[in-house]
Amino acid sequence: MASPDRFADAPEIGWGFYGHRLELYRETVPHGGFGQLLRFAQSRSRGFFVFTSNVDGHFQSAGFPEDRMVECHGNITHLQCFENCGDRIWEVGDSRVVVDTKTMRAVEPLPCCPSCGGLARPNILMFGDWGWNGARTECQEQRFRRWMESIETGTEKGLRTVVLEFGAGTAVPTVRRFSEWFCARTRGHLIRVNPREAEIPDQLAGVELALGAREAIERLLI
Repeated sequence: MASPDRFADAPEIGWGFYGHRLELYRETVPHGGFGQLLRFAQSRSRGFFVFTSNVDGHFQSAGFPEDRMVECHGNITHLQCFENCGDRIWEVGDSRVVVDTKTMRAVEPLPCCPSCGGLARPNILMFGDWGWNGARTECQEQRFRRWMESIETGTEKGLRTVVLEFGAGTAVPTVRRFSEWFCARTRGHLIRVNPREAEIPDQLAGVELALGAREAIERLLI
C-alpha cells in the first residue's frame, strides 16, 4: 500500500490508506516521553537535532522546533503534486480526507494540486518512489549539516556527542545507519534502545538497552 503505484492505478485506494493514517495520527497524543526528551535536549550546551524516519509529525506536536528536525522519509502533514508539476510542497492544514470505513477507499473529492489541479499525494518517501519531492527534507538536511559542523568544532575542544536512538531496527535501517555514521564521524557515544535489536558494532562506543522507548526514556532521564 505504501507505494506511488496505488495513486497511479487506484487513487481512491492510495488516499484511503494514507487518509486513514492521517486521521489516526491527528487523533493520537504523543506520550510523555516526547516531553522528557525535549527538556533534556534543550538543556544541552550545543543544542540538539532530531533525525527520524517517522512521518506522523508527532515530534512537532510535542513541541520540538521545526528547524531542529530531519524527517528523512517526509511528513504526512505535507502534500505534493503527484505529477510533480513544480517544486511546491504545502501543508495539509485542517483538510480532511473522507474514507469509507467499509471499503477503506477515499471518497471524492481527493486532495488536488493547487497549481495544476491534478492529484495530490503525501510528501512521503514510499517504496519504489521515484516521484517523491525531497526539497523540504533537503532543507532540513542543510540545517543539520551546519549544526554538525559546529558540533565537530566543539569535539576538538573536548565536548562529546551522544545519540539517543529509539526503535530503529534492521528491516529499514535508515536511522540505524545514520546513528552509527554520526557517532563515528563525531567520535560520540550511541545509546541504542530496541527491544529485539539493540546490538552496537564493536568499533563504536555505546550502551545497548533492550527496552521499549518510553521505559528507556523514563530510566535514562528520570
